[in-house]
Amino acid sequence: MNTILRSSIATLAALMLGAAAFAAAEIGKPAPDFTLTDTKGVSHKLSDFKGKVVVLEWINLGCPYVKGQYGGKNMQGLQKAYGAKDVVWLSICSSATGEQGYYSAADWNAKIAEHGIAATAVLIDEPGTVGKLYGAKTTPHMYVVAADGTLAYNGAIDSANSTKPSDIAGATNYVAAAVDALLAGKPVATTATKPYGCGVKYK
Repeated sequence: MNTILRSSIATLAALMLGAAAFAAAEIGKPAPDFTLTDTKGVSHKLSDFKGKVVVLEWINLGCPYVKGQYGGKNMQGLQKAYGAKDVVWLSICSSATGEQGYYSAADWNAKIAEHGIAATAVLIDEPGTVGKLYGAKTTPHMYVVAADGTLAYNGAIDSANSTKPSDIAGATNYVAAAVDALLAGKPVATTATKPYGCGVKYK
């Protein structure tokens, strides 16, 4: 095999691997399983929550769109309301070390208290492995996993596409609609939307 052919094959393989790394999870199929450690050092495996509805939220507190959600208490309100209904809410930070939104576990715990974050857990994905597994593009980027483990929703938190809490308050909340439908045993009407926000700060 000549050098040019070997180089071409290597390049193609790298491109295929890169595409696979960012391949989005598919609606109606099993949500990709993962294990991540939270800010308190506790390990969480997605499949351990089978039997419950799970919300995955990609988070970056430095992003203006995330600030809008948390500044107006919208995200915390959803976390509290659905936590009371036994929904698991996992906030995932895929910001790499040194990038916007990255914090050490100790700093994250301080931020959780400061912002009143009421997620079941905040998970640290510093290598970006889980973010790329799901194809998470923005913060926030939201996913809803049905109790049977299949992916039921992928996309934006709501229809606002805004950083202003006043706009967010009057928007259609796609995540709430999806979770409410699943809890009521009904099909999710809107299963996918285009996520908006800041790009995930991958390594």
